[in-house]
Amino acid sequence: MTTATVSPFRFFDLVADEVERLSPTMIRVSFAGPALGSMESAGRDQRIKLFFPHPGQDAPVMPDDDGSDWYPAWQALDPAVRGIMRTYTTRTLTRDPDRLVVDFAVHGETGPGSRWALHAAPGDRLSTLAPIVAENVAYDFRPPAGTGWMLVTADETALPAVAGILAALPAGVPVRAWIEVADAGDRLELATAADAEVTWLVRGEDAPAPDALRAAELPGGTPYAWVAGESATVKAVRRHLVRERGIDRRAVTFTGYWRRGTTEDQLLAAAEPA
Repeated sequence: MTTATVSPFRFFDLVADEVERLSPTMIRVSFAGPALGSMESAGRDQRIKLFFPHPGQDAPVMPDDDGSDWYPAWQALDPAVRGIMRTYTTRTLTRDPDRLVVDFAVHGETGPGSRWALHAAPGDRLSTLAPIVAENVAYDFRPPAGTGWMLVTADETALPAVAGILAALPAGVPVRAWIEVADAGDRLELATAADAEVTWLVRGEDAPAPDALRAAELPGGTPYAWVAGESATVKAVRRHLVRERGIDRRAVTFTGYWRRGTTEDQLLAAAEPA
């Protein structure tokens, strides 16, 4: 007897209904969709896949699949027409009405996500692969039992995840955060009940995150660190925390959201043959 496996993720069609410029490099898009009532989120740094149309398409071309075997189905489509896949963070998922909000870090016309967000308008269509169960494997912020305080470093690409993390933390939890952004106007209000001290680093004006962290006096006790952003910077921060600060490597979650000089398409192409 064969037991069917139900995927915790599925495809959703999205329609933009509100577009807001938050800062020089951040655009917020609110999406509606007839099936968003079944979408779930763990909050924090919940990852989703967004699929963008190619120029000239009204909507992304997607596999005829419910999401249970999505990657081979997407991979089998012609790359010249299939939806262009990128990874983003669920900023918020709300009910009554059902809305998915995604914040886009924009950097000109050089990438499909940035290009789409810069020109986004109500009625524009995307697709997403998102969870249908709140507890899922697509988030990384998981402080272990016994954590005394939190350390967070990020750049603007991980700012939506930082906002989700801070919003999810209970009152009084000590947090030290360093966030590197491209422009002073990118410093956003981050709502939290935690006892959070946020240091904003403006690229080209302030010390980069590894240097700023190296010069900082950190609290005592047992930390949990969440580190995200450009891959080389993430590695440098992790190396400092583990080797120089002596933080248990098992208490450091690190994720390269992007790699300087490399597109996600190139990373996918390199990984697929392996």
